[in-house]
Amino acid sequence: MWTRAELKQRAKDILRTTYWKAFLVSIILLFVGGGGGGFGGNFSLNLGSNDWGDLRESFSTVDSGYSEDDLFDEEDIIDSFVYNDDYGTSSSIDWSFWGPFIIIMIIVFIVVLLFALAFRIFLLSPLEVGSRRYFKQAAEQDANLNNLGYAFGKGRYVDIIKTMFWRGLLNFLWYLLLIIPGIIKSYAYSLVPYILADNPNIGYRRAVQLSNQMTRGHKFRIFVLDLSFIGWFLLGLLALFVGYLFVLPYYNATKAELYLTLRKEALERGMTAPQELRLTDDLPPIYV
Repeated sequence: MWTRAELKQRAKDILRTTYWKAFLVSIILLFVGGGGGGFGGNFSLNLGSNDWGDLRESFSTVDSGYSEDDLFDEEDIIDSFVYNDDYGTSSSIDWSFWGPFIIIMIIVFIVVLLFALAFRIFLLSPLEVGSRRYFKQAAEQDANLNNLGYAFGKGRYVDIIKTMFWRGLLNFLWYLLLIIPGIIKSYAYSLVPYILADNPNIGYRRAVQLSNQMTRGHKFRIFVLDLSFIGWFLLGLLALFVGYLFVLPYYNATKAELYLTLRKEALERGMTAPQELRLTDDLPPIYV
């Protein structure tokens, strides 16, 4: 069973000779949204019984001294839009003027949203996989910056964007369901970029399935591992936010060590095979 101390020590050993390369790759990961914040984009909601009680009280109409009619008077709401009490004159929205403007704004919003989504899918996601491959390979004594462009290679790109899109869609749907299940599933699917860094043609369903299997029984411990970096990130933020950037290589290198450890366990337990992860065509990895 892995420990946080072991993973962090291995990461430190690697960074002693590759820190500035790791710093550059970490900046790219921060830009693509895959390696910042210390939690991989996860947020938690922690409400105790007292908190829920406060929420209930805030929506209660009994203890507040107001009746339902006092709080939800439809006529007052309508009058606040239609009638101006200060001037004593009625006013209405001039749709002939505002209508085209609102339509244009909606169209612009949709275009920008689609562009941002396409930018994320077709450029940032492949860069995230390439960045994860750099850290994985660096942990295996191959700190080559050429790994950044790995996902754009022939025969890899389409499968990678398809799988990363599938993972993102699943995460989005889980977050729509509830926050807590969304957080849990984001950890379950967190190894997908690393799996693609080993075999980009593994298949989008299989990549998600394997990540889910590899993190089973480890998700809470991975969450605690993320929490252990809070002190470092807070210290970095205090240093005019610049120090935060210098902590990222340590965090990303540690997560790469975690993947290699879980990969070794998955191979030993028969969840996958070296051939499936394309480990047999390369030099034998350290942890296999």
